Amino acid sequence: MGSEFFDTMTHLTILGVFSGMLSIFAYIPYIIDIIAGRTRPQRASWLIWSVLGSIAFFSQVHEGAAASIWFAGVQVSGTVIVLLLSIWRGVGHYLKTTDFLVLACAAFGLVLWQQTESAAYALVITISISLLGGSVTVIKSYRDPDSETMVTWVVSLFASICAICSVGQLDFVLLAYPLYLFTLYGTIVLAMALGRSTRRGFAKPLEGEPLEV
Repeated sequence: MGSEFFDTMTHLTILGVFSGMLSIFAYIPYIIDIIAGRTRPQRASWLIWSVLGSIAFFSQVHEGAAASIWFAGVQVSGTVIVLLLSIWRGVGHYLKTTDFLVLACAAFGLVLWQQTESAAYALVITISISLLGGSVTVIKSYRDPDSETMVTWVVSLFASICAICSVGQLDFVLLAYPLYLFTLYGTIVLAMALGRSTRRGFAKPLEGEPLEV
């Protein structure tokens, strides 16, 4: 029994560390493309993700996350780095009225956490608002798929799957964040694929129209 327990813990730890390593690998091409000017991160999304991702990370630490914390920690670190780079190379505004509302809701979640001593309230509010922030990048990914780095989102999607598996139990608080990121990353990848497909469709010559030589 003890041996099986330690074998399970070892497998979960390997999955957790692997998810963190995948996340590091995912951010490298994204950061390179930002510096080169090929990728233009949406400032509002990365601001929201940085603040709320930090809350989600500490809520998971508070709830006793073990192997899956590698994924959450790398995600938050990478998000903050991209946010700082977006000030230089990003697009869109940040700290608009809606952004202040987001931060106010995040603060409300922290107050609930303090009063109830349950991180679940802060996590639910964090994920709900993060989805709104992520919608901006999803729309941009569809309209301008070349402004994002596909490999980053695909690798991040696989990293989130490893993080989900590394939780090792049906715990809502521990599963909520990686499940949310799995949904977000999958949606961004799908939006980019649809955007590129649509662009290729418009680029095709009409039937009977001569091809350019």
